[in-house]
Amino acid sequence: MQVLIMYYSRSGNTEKLAQEIAKGVNEVKDVTCLVKPGQDVTKEDFLNSDGIIAGSPVYFGTMSSGLKEVFDKFVGIRQKMGDKIGAAFATSGDISGGKETTLISIIQAMLIYGMIIVGDPLDATGHYGTSCAGSPDVQTSQNAIKLGRRVASLVKKLKG
Repeated sequence: MQVLIMYYSRSGNTEKLAQEIAKGVNEVKDVTCLVKPGQDVTKEDFLNSDGIIAGSPVYFGTMSSGLKEVFDKFVGIRQKMGDKIGAAFATSGDISGGKETTLISIIQAMLIYGMIIVGDPLDATGHYGTSCAGSPDVQTSQNAIKLGRRVASLVKKLKG
């Protein structure tokens, strides 16, 4: 069982958040974690992953073109992506910088792929996904770990 964490990161903050999420995935026995920038994700990565957690900085209130390109590129395998677990994360340069709309844009793409979408666990924020302004702080890192653990646990329940 595998969870793919894919992201686009220009400043490094989204990559840092991806690494925190990976810590949570790695806590779940029998689930491997693959962390890659979007431009390095292959069709096989998509197909071989039972869960995908995708992240982007906020670009005009939506995901970056670098992350959207991944969803666009693999639309031909959409029929094979149904019932995989999907989750989202986002970073912004400002506290009110459009993180929720960016998370929703990622979630929309995953829904079109037929994925089962989960947000943060209730003991984190209980919302659309993990997000932060700037670099992840201690609280955001804890929530990111919880999101990774949640996705990996659900993958294990569905596939195990």
